[in-house]
Amino acid sequence: MSPDELVYLGILAASIPAGFLFRYLSPPVKQGAALLLGLCITIATCNIHALHSLVTVIGTWIIIKSSWRKAPALSLSWSFLYLLFFRLVTWVGLPPPTPFANAIQLLLTLKMVSLANEVNSFHMEKKKEVSSFAKSPVIGGLSEEPSLYDILSYSYCYVGIMTGPFFRFQTYVDWLKQPSPLALPSLAPCLQRLKLVPVYGALFLAVNSVFPLAYVRTDEFLDENFFFRFFYMVVVFFVFRMRFYAAWCGAEAGCISAGLGCYPEKALSKPGGGPTVNYSSDPTADEKYDFRTIQNIDCYNTDFCVKVRHGMRYWNMTVQWWLHHYIYPNAPFKAYALRAGWTMFISAYWHGLHAGYYLSFLTIPLCIAAESVMEASVRTKLGPRGQNIFDWVHWFLKMRAYDYMCMGFVLLKASDTIHYWSSIYFVMHVIAVSCIIVGKVLKGGKREGKRGDKEVKKEGEIEKVHEKKTD
Repeated sequence: MSPDELVYLGILAASIPAGFLFRYLSPPVKQGAALLLGLCITIATCNIHALHSLVTVIGTWIIIKSSWRKAPALSLSWSFLYLLFFRLVTWVGLPPPTPFANAIQLLLTLKMVSLANEVNSFHMEKKKEVSSFAKSPVIGGLSEEPSLYDILSYSYCYVGIMTGPFFRFQTYVDWLKQPSPLALPSLAPCLQRLKLVPVYGALFLAVNSVFPLAYVRTDEFLDENFFFRFFYMVVVFFVFRMRFYAAWCGAEAGCISAGLGCYPEKALSKPGGGPTVNYSSDPTADEKYDFRTIQNIDCYNTDFCVKVRHGMRYWNMTVQWWLHHYIYPNAPFKAYALRAGWTMFISAYWHGLHAGYYLSFLTIPLCIAAESVMEASVRTKLGPRGQNIFDWVHWFLKMRAYDYMCMGFVLLKASDTIHYWSSIYFVMHVIAVSCIIVGKVLKGGKREGKRGDKEVKKEGEIEKVHEKKTD
């Protein structure tokens, strides 16, 4: 492990016992202590580069105070433009930020955009209440506009400050105002989330030592046979998953120990967003709680869900919620494929400026289009046994698609990514394009195609209903 990874590990490990201690604090003390600890972590790991995050926060506060109506659009523009400056600071003679500063800046960008939207919603609902003389039924809305101190406290709260997960300002406020934090579940769910972390960590170290990523960049790699080169992306993505499974499960455990994101099960919370229905806790009842709000990874479903579009749903879940609510609805396109492509482009930009991110993320809409047309033209015409076989093949190709796209994500450079993809003859691009062509041919005319599309749409509606029941 690199020195930076050891620092990340140390911060994650320390945040878990610290979280249990925070449950004993009153709301004002908790707010101040969480801010102080977060600032200490930021300054210790970022040094002078901590000023980047401070400028972002102050800029967002000014936007909110100046024009809450335009705050969502302006905060998105401000945060993302500053993110560009942050990544190009060496062009103006400033020293490059540390990896820790980059991690903090990424999460802060999500927080500031979300905060501006929450403040905008607060004022909009307040106006509705005045005009209708009735209290708004909005779910999870703010009760007052946050002060500068509140915004700074939210921005630099130590919980997940550089590892995530993302959480809304309202989730942070609910955490501060928990009436009986010591009565909420803590140790059992925390241990449950940590139980596989040693396994993920051991697998990461073991497999990474046998199959180093650097080997892909060598000329000797091209001398290996096709099957070995193809297999290499499978183990690289396995190492990638184990690394993030361990980190995100540990980060979730830090939230759980502090009680952040703990809501009654009847609130039907969503990762990142929090409660989706109004609820009231009954102190006399045996209430059941969950930590769905801060769940960032579903390891099982990431590996075993069937579809490419579902794989994104279970990976980095809180960020997926952010993209779905703040980017996808505001895309400058109407067609689903173009809106998905726009969302993936923004996601790539948020991750960084490396070409590998864009090559990988912009391959996702192609894979989604391929699986959609094959479902409409092939799967809908099969019987139960045929559909089962189709799903197994679909799952295998889904995993290979993510293996393939992961290479761009870890190799970063366009030359290295193209070098690897060409070594396996762009096989997943070829398969995706071939599926689209074959699917279009098998649709058998416009009428049949519309019928297949309707069936796929109906299947999607059934999946949404199922999700609501199982969340």
